Amino acid sequence: MRNQWKPISFALGSLWLATLTTAVVVSLPDGMRSDAMADQTNRAATSIDPGQGLNTAQDLSASFRTVAEAMRPSVVSISSKTTAKSVSNRLPPGLRSQLPPGFDDFFEERSRGGQQMPAREGQGSGVVVREDGYILTNNHVVEGADEVYVELSDDRRLPAEVVGTDPETDLAVLKIEAEGLRAIAFGDSDAIQVGDWVLAIGSPFGLDQTVTAGIISGKNRNRQIVNNGQGFEDFLQTDAAINPGNSGGPLVNLRGELVGINTAILSRSGASAGIGFAIPVSLARPVLTSIIENGQVRRGFLGAQVRDVTPELVDEMGLKVKDGALIQGVLDKQPAANANLQPGDVVVSVDGKKVRSSSQLVNYIASRPPGASVSMVINRDGETLDKTVDLQERTSEAMAMFHGGSVLGAKLEPITPESARRYGYTGMESGLIVVGVEDDGIAAESGLMAGDVIESAGGNAVQSVNELQVIIAEAKRQGIPLRLIIRRGNTRMIVPLQ
Repeated sequence: MRNQWKPISFALGSLWLATLTTAVVVSLPDGMRSDAMADQTNRAATSIDPGQGLNTAQDLSASFRTVAEAMRPSVVSISSKTTAKSVSNRLPPGLRSQLPPGFDDFFEERSRGGQQMPAREGQGSGVVVREDGYILTNNHVVEGADEVYVELSDDRRLPAEVVGTDPETDLAVLKIEAEGLRAIAFGDSDAIQVGDWVLAIGSPFGLDQTVTAGIISGKNRNRQIVNNGQGFEDFLQTDAAINPGNSGGPLVNLRGELVGINTAILSRSGASAGIGFAIPVSLARPVLTSIIENGQVRRGFLGAQVRDVTPELVDEMGLKVKDGALIQGVLDKQPAANANLQPGDVVVSVDGKKVRSSSQLVNYIASRPPGASVSMVINRDGETLDKTVDLQERTSEAMAMFHGGSVLGAKLEPITPESARRYGYTGMESGLIVVGVEDDGIAAESGLMAGDVIESAGGNAVQSVNELQVIIAEAKRQGIPLRLIIRRGNTRMIVPLQ
């Protein structure tokens, strides 16, 4: 009997609840009742039409498909092979001469076999940049390889010549002999904005012609990962998936234009974590051109040390601008000095491009060929000045002028406004500052102390360790004594080298 009433009770209960609800709504005051009805109406009115979103998504998908299909002939897979090598374990002559009798033969026997370095194979991607067979990729894809092969989208597999490499940007240029190649169009990586759609194309894990989509997540990233942190970096950051094997492949915009070369990822697992980095085409294109024309990269040289303008630096030095690249030091008789640039100047633009960081200025100068002229706008104590700088060539000898080193037991560095203030000097713009002295070296015997500034040697002003070494070597060759003019605090004195 109880079971028969369950359906009836449920029906009566539902009817009672519906009646009660209706009564409540009807009994509401007019204002509240109209609000309740309006709420239901608004919900219906603001509902999203699924067709509108679907059309937008389909349009985006169509754009992806169009670009992916257009890029196929321009994207290549690259494989490299390094043959096994024997590395000698032979001891240096200086060390061999110090061995006890009998040990020389022992090490000679062990060194004959050497250490066997195993063969290696690598996989990467690349992009055709000229129809006559030039391909752009990463240096680390082909570095040290004995054999390099390129596989095209039509399954042709061809040997490739390494035309040139540039470890300082992690770029390399290859050349293949083939007909019917399609070169990619170059885009403007300076114009691309954070939030713009991009596609990464390549051969991750050997899966050729893989396409992933994402956006530009950031610009002007410097991670100090190229050439052991000594390279030129201005990465585009993207969340388009980049994985092992993508290196050297193109990052393109939705017009199918090359905006970057996929190079690195930030990941704890070794696979994509949504943070990838691509070399912008603005940095890659001058390298490509220089390698094709010269077989190597030739770069412009400014002859000045620069650093970022920071809020702390603005307050400390009383700078009148908040953005740019601060000139810390200027090498005598070099391009910056010849253009009358001075320590304390702030470069705010170069060739019409706003300078936001020191790395941006360094990268741009390096992208210009030796002999090129660049136009700079600088701020000097609040005054805006226009300067034209004629660049020289960036060589290892030129760069050595910036670096410190040890001479005669003294550790020396080119003086900068920062180091001058640290040691209590004002208005000191040139010279070598002594930052350390070995107890048993010639410098200590001659009376040099940490904090001294070497202004000249043998009557010649010195601004680099290399210059001082040349002067010392010449004095030794002529067998003449050498005198240094140094600054110690407020005193200038002569120091004869012992």
